[in-house]
Amino acid sequence: MATCKWYTLVQCTPDMTQENCVTCLNFAMTELRDCCLGRKGCRVLRPTCVLRFESNLFYNEIAVPLPSDVTPLAPPPAAADNEISGVDSLQFDFDSILVATDNFSDVKKLGQGGFGAVYKGQLPNGEEIAVKRLSKGSGQGDLEFKTEVQLVAKLQHRNLVRLFGLCLHGQERLLIYEFVPNASLDHFIFDRIRRAQLDWEARFKIIQGIVRGLLYLHEDSRLRIIHRDLKASNVLLDAEMVPKIADFGMARLFGQDETQRSTSRIVGTYGYMAPEYVINGQFSVKSDVFSFGVLLLEIISGQKNNSFHHGEDEEYILSFAWKSWREGTALNMVDPTLGDGSRNEIMRCIHIALLCVQQNVAARPTMASVALMLNSFSTTLAVPSQPAFLMQSNFESEGSLSFPSTSNKSSTELPPFSRNEVTISELSPR
Repeated sequence: MATCKWYTLVQCTPDMTQENCVTCLNFAMTELRDCCLGRKGCRVLRPTCVLRFESNLFYNEIAVPLPSDVTPLAPPPAAADNEISGVDSLQFDFDSILVATDNFSDVKKLGQGGFGAVYKGQLPNGEEIAVKRLSKGSGQGDLEFKTEVQLVAKLQHRNLVRLFGLCLHGQERLLIYEFVPNASLDHFIFDRIRRAQLDWEARFKIIQGIVRGLLYLHEDSRLRIIHRDLKASNVLLDAEMVPKIADFGMARLFGQDETQRSTSRIVGTYGYMAPEYVINGQFSVKSDVFSFGVLLLEIISGQKNNSFHHGEDEEYILSFAWKSWREGTALNMVDPTLGDGSRNEIMRCIHIALLCVQQNVAARPTMASVALMLNSFSTTLAVPSQPAFLMQSNFESEGSLSFPSTSNKSSTELPPFSRNEVTISELSPR
């Protein structure tokens, strides 16, 4: 009987002890049968270790082959030299990506992001992939590329998009992800025809999935990660409409005891960014909570945050939500296509969204609290206070907030919101 030669790489993050490394790799080995049976190679990524088998030699450095008598209970661990070394082992050949994407043909193009285009591809084994091709010559793009690789390679969760590998070739910077067939959430909820495909039950499941993904990032993974660009276009939907949070190019890693950080380089998307972040550069898990609150209102209403329409009027979604809440007419903001969806559940979600977008950072709930409030109707909800960024032109009330300009924090002028949700990379005075 012919034997097959396998090339193997096993690595752990440098902070792991030998014992913990072996434990992580043991768990990874148990996942091989489910995800890799019958394939010519496989990659199992866990938060603290990486396991890879291939029938072809996939590395350039000298490595010790995996002995044939090694059992799943005793894999030989190898410590990674640094944070990125484990990811380097997932390098794809550039020519194979060219073939998979028909030389990055327009027919294969899935969309255009803030740092480049995304293409659909198919590997020789028939597996479909999504290839994120960063714009050439972008130094900032290189930074986001490295960030995304370092973070996403360590994350394993059903509600996070899965990274298969990367490709570095000259000026080319490519990220290879699982292909998610139903595109992003914004293709449904902001489309007059497609949004009817998502009834309230489907939308509520999507909301729950987003919450689980954020909760994993903030509290349940070994790392604490702040996404910083949560929005409808960064939530992908698989064949079963399971949401997967994507695009970690702007994410930041926090220590377990770290609660807040400041930056002079503001990145994100207008309408989703928390006020303390835009004004003072301060971000934390509560910044993501704010973004989630805005996204939740978009899912409920089926309208974009910066161009909410009610009759002939157009205003910022937080202004309308707060005004309607105070007047007892919050159901006016619900997408009409939802029909007879659970009114109590929808109203509770609007209430939770308003708690998430409060101006006071400390008053916003954590994602753990949001998960509890969503799933337990016996939990009493606090009374929300006024959201940030209320547009004075459409809503007049005592103490209304406006969006200060970045060049003069005492100014009350509101800069225009982008109509196409442009992702901004930096705010600087002129």
